[in-house]
Amino acid sequence: MNGKIEVKYKLLCKNDVNKEINLKELLANEKIVKLIKSEFAKGFRNINLVTNEECNDIFKIETVKELYKLEVQKNDFADILALAEEDAASRKLFKKDCNRIELVNIETI
Repeated sequence: MNGKIEVKYKLLCKNDVNKEINLKELLANEKIVKLIKSEFAKGFRNINLVTNEECNDIFKIETVKELYKLEVQKNDFADILALAEEDAASRKLFKKDCNRIELVNIETI
């Protein structure tokens, strides 16, 4: 198997935020509802916010991370995670509370 694979990864830290909130949860929060009403229905009274029963829209709150790239041979596919960790260590990316990586994308070139 000739060729190369481009691997993108990001560094994970202990204090990273990664949370998903659906629309129903969001609108169950009284502060959020009050804010939406004051922003989009200013001056109106007796306003309700209603969602569709089938609506399962998800909001994701996550820490913005820099993506790092690494090129490996196709025959090293089984060792991609270990090679990405070695790359992060050689770049001295690991710090006190940032000692893990997450593979984000794998593409053949």
